[in-house]
Amino acid sequence: MTLRLDLFSTPTAAKTLKRFANAALALEGSALPKSLRELVQLRVSQLNGCGYCVDAHTKEAAAAGEPDVRIHLVAAWRESTVFTDAERAAFALAEEATRLDRGDGVSDATWAAVREHYDDDELGALVCVVSLITAANLMNVIVRNRGGSYVPGAFAASSS
Repeated sequence: MTLRLDLFSTPTAAKTLKRFANAALALEGSALPKSLRELVQLRVSQLNGCGYCVDAHTKEAAAAGEPDVRIHLVAAWRESTVFTDAERAAFALAEEATRLDRGDGVSDATWAAVREHYDDDELGALVCVVSLITAANLMNVIVRNRGGSYVPGAFAASSS
């Protein structure tokens, strides 16, 4: 499977992607911990089959100090003992939001669970994290951008 189109080589997509990266950088100032943002992005990327984003967010989570065991167990978070109740609530929200075709969106029970652990600003950031990574997954899957070559910190560098 080869890359269909390098979006950064097209003027309109490159301009859009730079703004997209800048939007994502706004999350750096949120109270939602970077390591949690990376783990949530990893989980959504796994669900969406985006190799590039799985590669990127695995490496970014490690760079943010996440231990290997937690990174490796994100795909099996329900069957793992290494995540807090707050992180589990965030993963549940991310999964339900990512799998909108399976029901009525995010359930009231899941929403209540995340409300127990996150304030409005953190919850707003979490919703934005899930939404932005989903859009990134779609772009990368459409053009068949593959994983394996991401270097930690490249996202921050691409927005400057």
